[in-house]
Amino acid sequence: QVHLIESGGGLVQPGDSLRLSCVASGRAFYHLSMGWFRQAPGKEREFVAAITMSGASTYYGDDVKDRFTISRDHDKNTVYLQMNSLQVANTAVYYCAGRYQGIGHVADSYNYWGRGALVPVSS
Repeated sequence: QVHLIESGGGLVQPGDSLRLSCVASGRAFYHLSMGWFRQAPGKEREFVAAITMSGASTYYGDDVKDRFTISRDHDKNTVYLQMNSLQVANTAVYYCAGRYQGIGHVADSYNYWGRGALVPVSS
């Protein structure tokens, strides 16, 4: 069993940057490809970014690929999401997820989920 805990959420203004972290328990972290998803109020959960088990490859949703960066640190069992130039439309609960398959963007294919970190973007 793998437990994922997100941190780093909080209120920011448009144009600000924020980094989310997700710490994974257990030894399985290296064997998981990791992803970030988000769910805005009244909307379905959507893919944000993903990273391979090794960290060598990344994949982004069209809305964020020029502003967000996903990375991982195996020594710390942690995956990060660096978010730059945040917009009001980016307001959402951001979820960290892990799966034993290769990199992917389909939420239902992920085996483990965190509880989410709220990121409100407002002036």
